[in-house]
Amino acid sequence: MESRDDSKATTPASSPPGKDAVTAAAEEPDSEPTYTVPDTSSFTMTLRTTERQCFGSAGCNVTVEPRLSYDGLSEDLDPGAVYEITYEISGDESGPVIETAELSDRTSLNYTESTISTASAGVKVSVKITDITAQGQ
Repeated sequence: MESRDDSKATTPASSPPGKDAVTAAAEEPDSEPTYTVPDTSSFTMTLRTTERQCFGSAGCNVTVEPRLSYDGLSEDLDPGAVYEITYEISGDESGPVIETAELSDRTSLNYTESTISTASAGVKVSVKITDITAQGQ
């Protein structure tokens, strides 16, 4: 007596791609990489104090410059774009100071030093990136 097993399902084998599919794939041009503008959390910024002059209880004049690091892979940044990075320096007795630096060629940061006046020698000066835009894309 023969038993028949109907529980096995068979699937037809997939046929190899035809000549048209292979030709179409070979004719596709290499696509240009696409870049997106990184968000503010993709960078870390600190301040380097280059000058400090204090006047007792009258506070201090402090000159700072930004130090920027990218937390991703540099290949993710468009080498042809100029990224404008806006940041806010806190600690000035008149309120926050807004500045913008330009990052080009993935590694070149152009900025202007900032001089702020603190209310006392104990004021901690800090920085926060507030916006990033890309020019040249």
